[in-house]
Amino acid sequence: MTSFKSKMLNFLMRNRHLFRGKLKKEVFDSDTSIIGFRERCEKGAGKYSRIPRDITISEQFIEGIKSEWLIPKDSNTNKVILYVHGGGYVSGSCSDHRGLISKFARNTGVQNLIFEYRLAPEHPFPAALDDSVKIYKWLLSSGFKPENILIAGESAGGGLCLATLLALKERNIPMPIAGVAISPWTDLICSSESYKTKNKLSPAPLNSWTVFSNYYVGDNKADNPLISPLYGDLNGLPSIFINAGEDDELFEDGEKFYLKSKEAGVDIQFRAGKGMLHCYPLLAPMFREATEAMAEIVDFVKKKLKE
Repeated sequence: MTSFKSKMLNFLMRNRHLFRGKLKKEVFDSDTSIIGFRERCEKGAGKYSRIPRDITISEQFIEGIKSEWLIPKDSNTNKVILYVHGGGYVSGSCSDHRGLISKFARNTGVQNLIFEYRLAPEHPFPAALDDSVKIYKWLLSSGFKPENILIAGESAGGGLCLATLLALKERNIPMPIAGVAISPWTDLICSSESYKTKNKLSPAPLNSWTVFSNYYVGDNKADNPLISPLYGDLNGLPSIFINAGEDDELFEDGEKFYLKSKEAGVDIQFRAGKGMLHCYPLLAPMFREATEAMAEIVDFVKKKLKE
């Protein structure tokens, strides 16, 4: 049975427009200010910006890309989670994800490296992918072994995590030991019924995914597997763990990727969160379902990195 705390939090998130004095959900279109959206994301992140005392933050510019190490006390310096932030490919930064991912680092006991890939619409595909591959190659050149690297991400970052795996395979670059994708965006065509049937249940503004997709895809085709990994050849990918909330527009994106990967022989796990919203494991320990989902992800990470 869904916990009372999760029901209350989901209700508040779904109806947050009411607390802003608006009777209807916000609708995104081509006139929506992306700069304004980024500012709201940064401001909203303040609610989750408390950094655990046992986490050390170290800033670094890697190949010209602003990055941060989130390092738990006594963590193994030979192992790393390369974390790819979400934000619809149009927003996201080290600062607006620092609070969430520092808790992820503490839970896993593994140092996390987050980085600011270039954002659309200023920098459409393949900018974000190129930056992700560049950071991963830097890790290899810095002495990290592929078996000691795990790549993770949420939302668009979850999709970019999977697209990065496809790019590494395509370029014959040794792949990391595993990947974790939370509510991954795998289909920028936005073809699943979830985009229509789940929008009223989701806190995301109406049409936001379509707007974000248009900005990131640019002059390319949305079914390019390096944009929409759902359409890729998934044979040969490393172990993957996917979590998705059933009340999220992106639910079917994760589920379809799982089913196709399984058919391709990939070692992949999929967990559906009944009654849960977008990226809910990152809200742990706010309610039981998030805590349980995060514990399952942590177990997967520790087994793969042999922590």
